[in-house]
Amino acid sequence: MLSKEGCLARQKRLWEAVPDHLQWVLIADPRHVLYLSNFLVQPFSFSRGERALLLLDRDKGVTLIGDNFTLRSAAAEFYVDHEAIEQWYDHKHSVENRDHALFKALKSVVPQLKGRAGAVEAEWLPVGALHELEITQTDASLELGSILRQLRRQKHADEIALLKLAMQACDAGHACAREIVEAGKSEFDVFRKVQAAVVQAAGMPVAIYGDFRACNAAVPKAGGLPSPHVLEHGDLFVLDYSVVVHGYRSDFTNTISVGEPSADQQKLFSLCQAAMQAGESTLKAGTKCADVHAATAAPLWDAGYRDNFQHHAGHGLGLGHPEAPIQVPESTDTLLAGDVVTLEPGVYVEGIGGMRIEHNYLITEDGFERLSNHVISLT
Repeated sequence: MLSKEGCLARQKRLWEAVPDHLQWVLIADPRHVLYLSNFLVQPFSFSRGERALLLLDRDKGVTLIGDNFTLRSAAAEFYVDHEAIEQWYDHKHSVENRDHALFKALKSVVPQLKGRAGAVEAEWLPVGALHELEITQTDASLELGSILRQLRRQKHADEIALLKLAMQACDAGHACAREIVEAGKSEFDVFRKVQAAVVQAAGMPVAIYGDFRACNAAVPKAGGLPSPHVLEHGDLFVLDYSVVVHGYRSDFTNTISVGEPSADQQKLFSLCQAAMQAGESTLKAGTKCADVHAATAAPLWDAGYRDNFQHHAGHGLGLGHPEAPIQVPESTDTLLAGDVVTLEPGVYVEGIGGMRIEHNYLITEDGFERLSNHVISLT
């Protein structure tokens, strides 16, 4: 889970990023509440889908705002100075509209805000909550959500630890798939076994999502959750999925041949490996993401497959998927130390099939640390 030290460091970075005259900021995106306080509603609980708000006040500290059933559904210890709680869940009264309960909790902190300059995360704050504030946002031009998204790019040690746990669980699922993918099994059969391996490795309930689909000569590109399709010789099973641990996620890929791959399939796979190596050679702080894309695409495009590799060469990863930076031809992003990114070259050719491979990397000043450690191989 996120550490108290990490949360305090991120709060400090936020205060340094907003104008000095602001005395308080109200955070509404659940990912940013987690980022700054370690509060996350347990996703496998009665309160899944509910939310809390987080008030950062220069003078009065940090306050978590919500209803009593939501706050008792925390996935882990959280780090705040105060709690503003609306009590409704008591086994005596009817269920209240929990959004309204949240707004009532927010109203209880309004007296400390009046007459003091502040800002709200307008991208996520409900209109009903804004009405309860009874005050006007001091700086309507401040995009608090955008500031936080930019801060999220440069990961702290506690975030990297969560990402590595997600990677290790994802590694286990890939190892399982290499053992069980074979003709006669359905995509759903593979999904169930991969899911079990992931949960076992994580040691806790975790969410997984992504592509668990077979491609072939007739259908070279398919994605999404598993279908009832039964694997056949000649299929290429593309396993591209994420494991989410306390809001942070992995995202990496291997393609497994069902039966012996053809010479053409082996050729395309070798090109994908060359594309990944070329992309890796550019990974370090200060590299333009458009240049990462160009390097990754070059082996595929130079071999005549320009029209067969048209998606991004990679993207940022963390609390969102995808998030900045993005490796595409017209990207305006530049890699920063602390970014966690993917490289995922793929090629999809009618008459042969489709495939994709992918690793995850932590960007450093002079290179990268690879975070995913699964075997990339057709067989």
